[in-house]
Amino acid sequence: MTRLQRLRHLALISAILLPWAAMTAAASSPIVIAHRGASGYLPEHTLPAKAMAHAMGADFIEQDVVLSRDGVPVVLHDIHLESTTDVALRFPDRARADGRYYAIDFTLAEIRNLRAQERLDSDGQAVYPGRFPAHTGDFRVPTLAEEIDLISGLDRSRQRRTGLYIEFKSPRFHRNEGYNIAQRVLDVLREKGYDQRSEQVFLQCFDDDTLRYLRHELKTPLPLIQLIADPGWGEDSAVDYAFLQTADGLDAVAGYADGIGPWVEQIYLGRNAHGEPVLSELVALAHARGLQVHPYTFRADALPAGIDSFDALLQLFFLELGVDGAFTDFPDLARTFLQHHRQHRTPQ
Repeated sequence: MTRLQRLRHLALISAILLPWAAMTAAASSPIVIAHRGASGYLPEHTLPAKAMAHAMGADFIEQDVVLSRDGVPVVLHDIHLESTTDVALRFPDRARADGRYYAIDFTLAEIRNLRAQERLDSDGQAVYPGRFPAHTGDFRVPTLAEEIDLISGLDRSRQRRTGLYIEFKSPRFHRNEGYNIAQRVLDVLREKGYDQRSEQVFLQCFDDDTLRYLRHELKTPLPLIQLIADPGWGEDSAVDYAFLQTADGLDAVAGYADGIGPWVEQIYLGRNAHGEPVLSELVALAHARGLQVHPYTFRADALPAGIDSFDALLQLFFLELGVDGAFTDFPDLARTFLQHHRQHRTPQ
């Protein structure tokens, strides 16, 4: 082996081993999770958005997964297609009685023909008007297998080891339609050689029954994250999200999961009359039970009320609260912040 080959070999080993110090709650630096990719810059869950997130140094890249009619896991945030694709133009007669276009009613071949785009609201306007122009570009909805191939290929060419952070979307809905989304996703992970990579894959879900099924029946060794929603969102689960934020609720979570994914505003509750931040005890309660805390979603263009800058938001969560990772649409900004503050984090 030449000296150059030895140096390359050592660099590859470093790229593989060093990021995993962040995999526990005691880690010195939290992980940066690219929320639907670098979605602050490119349409969410498109392969270009994932490639950009990889180039920006995200530790993990998120995949929301739903199934096509032929049972193929595709990377899409919603069980519906109309908010992020041109399905209404291409298949105007395929909506259900509620006016929605369900991914599970379309084959993979049909979904491949759709053009993915920046997220639109119910009035057809861009949810984030300052981002990539809506109705432009030539983006597609990828399969989970295709995205894994992209990330693993970039890991090889860039000598990195980037993690997958997979969410099972609406598993109860899929079950009612006759599909087992948990098993389908694990099948893809097995085919791609990721089903045993506990240091490189997180699985997340709002539905506690699905997480218990993954842990106790499917016996996955991959770390599981219990997502915590606002009850008013109507997530596809019967879990009591208020209970999950209590000591007893977190005791229960610790019996089947490895961490929680709370909404930012379940931790930061606003400011009091003196202008001081009001914070819940959720991070400390979770850490006391050995649970990791990965809140969502950190957006530079949609800050919580009372937070005047993205850096201030990161300062509060990363350095003062000591969360173990964060989902962000802007992985480059979070990575830069952590590089500048590497020595100042004080985990609870």
